[in-house]
Amino acid sequence: MKINASALFVGGFLVLGLGVAIWKVSGSSEAEAPPPLVVEVPQLSFQAKRGEKAFNNTCAQCHGKNASGTEQGPPLIHDIYNPGHHADEAIRRAVKLGVRRHHWSFGDMPRQEHVKPSEIETIIVYIRELQTANAIVTRPHSM
Repeated sequence: MKINASALFVGGFLVLGLGVAIWKVSGSSEAEAPPPLVVEVPQLSFQAKRGEKAFNNTCAQCHGKNASGTEQGPPLIHDIYNPGHHADEAIRRAVKLGVRRHHWSFGDMPRQEHVKPSEIETIIVYIRELQTANAIVTRPHSM
């Protein structure tokens, strides 16, 4: 039986491609951490300015200036955090209870017990105004 070198090469290439495809599908569903973003900062409302101050005192250490992300935490100016996927209540719960990692390769977010409920509300206004200015709009979540 004579083996054609071209057929052998093509067959090996197909097997390699199939292996890569299986590896990609079976891999983790967590996204790689994106690089920090350049965030368009709009003229903020009074509430959002208060939220910016509270965000900078608590959240920016991990989520970055203007929620652009760092090596410690994801950017909140990302479509994953659009209000249709992560409603305001998800942000409230994350601050109050913490969050197990689920979208990114960052670790768990610890609860932020020192943040007052009124501060959480202004932080949400700040995040949502930043998102709107950066074309993050409400989209229905689908699995």
